[in-house]
Amino acid sequence: MSTKGVILVTGINGFVGGRTVEAFLKAGFSVRGTVRSRASAQATVEALSQYGDKLEVVEVPDVSVKGAFDEVAKGVDGVAHLAQSIADNFGSDPQAEVDRITEATTGILDSASKAGTVKTVLLMSSCVAVFSVKEGPYIFTEKDWADSWVDLFQSMGADSPRGVPYMASKVLGEKAFWNYRDEKKPSFTMTAINPFFICGPPLTTPASPDKIPTTPAFIWNILRGGELLGPVPDWDYWVDVRDVAKLVVWGFEHADEADGERYIAKTAWGTPQATADILRPAYPYLSIKEGTPGEGYLSGWKSPQERDVDGSKALKALGGEYIAYDQSVLDTAKAFEPLLGKH
Repeated sequence: MSTKGVILVTGINGFVGGRTVEAFLKAGFSVRGTVRSRASAQATVEALSQYGDKLEVVEVPDVSVKGAFDEVAKGVDGVAHLAQSIADNFGSDPQAEVDRITEATTGILDSASKAGTVKTVLLMSSCVAVFSVKEGPYIFTEKDWADSWVDLFQSMGADSPRGVPYMASKVLGEKAFWNYRDEKKPSFTMTAINPFFICGPPLTTPASPDKIPTTPAFIWNILRGGELLGPVPDWDYWVDVRDVAKLVVWGFEHADEADGERYIAKTAWGTPQATADILRPAYPYLSIKEGTPGEGYLSGWKSPQERDVDGSKALKALGGEYIAYDQSVLDTAKAFEPLLGKH
């Protein structure tokens, strides 16, 4: 096993999970990865077969069950909790799903405490726990909390607009994480990462277009000739999945520095028009919509807005360099090329 220790990673079959496991293994860690069903991790295991027994897969069918991680946390040196619901998974009883997410977060912290060997726990939170709609000029930082999503969800419940229960769950889940630290004072360090929308190539090629991860699916839509939607005010920030994975590993390798900290991960303000302008020269044989080339975005994919997000802390942690947005888009498209004949 690795001299750097064993990290428990939840949701290793996910978009972020796969790349994070890869980053841990490359950095010299061993990984004990959890999935709801072992079969769902098969592609991940095959893609990382060169690492042999440094990757172990364990089934945890329901992460919200009390004690769900008690056994799998035994003997690990750290925990990276990545497994979370996506925006479309809240059904007719969104409060139950929000509660489930919060219970899973506190449950894995309890298991880490019981294990006695855990030195670091890292939570994959989200930009939506930080970023909300504000009027006028404003720079969001890690000090901000998007409590307005919780207020809206609590006032509307099951009638909340699509996406609001998810955003509220991210705020409440991360607050539960930090409340645990304040109240229980565990011996391990605790860190949260708040990425904006994540693009970049998945670890493995999706089996079909409908299996493409949610956030990079917009690149697939443009590749296959979908309409170019206008900029989404305030929300068109992106970061590459490989940089998010590197930031997770950095959090474990610099645990004392990262203890008690949040890290906003974002690299570019990339609109659909900007993305199409990147893809069109690379794929002249595809019917990528032209739109209005060069309009609606700035050189270097910088934010043109009065409201912006300060992601400098995470950027500094990674040595001041992210994967450029155009490279991320092209790498993502390359990963989707095998699917172009299947839509």
